[in-house]
Amino acid sequence: MQRGRLYRIAFVTAGFTVLAAGLAMLLLPGPALVVIPIGLAMLSLQFAWAESLLEKALDKADVAKEKARETSPLQKVLSGIAIALGVGAFIALAILYDIPLLPV
Repeated sequence: MQRGRLYRIAFVTAGFTVLAAGLAMLLLPGPALVVIPIGLAMLSLQFAWAESLLEKALDKADVAKEKARETSPLQKVLSGIAIALGVGAFIALAILYDIPLLPV
């Protein structure tokens, strides 16, 4: 079934908007690594370049998942310690400089 031109324009515009929001989330808080593939998936229905980028992104995600799965117990413990120390340092600085940790 062929979609109307207005529908396709709206869908492509939505795809670019989702992709732009995901790219902004690389610098701002948000789930960029989830939103970017969604935008690329939307655009891949209309553009071959978006499909190619989506395939590359999914391949890199699989590689990252395998690397995370292969971490040793020592690496996991050290990562946990590093995170705990970072949180502790943040809290210590907040107390030292009298920065409120929770909004009042």
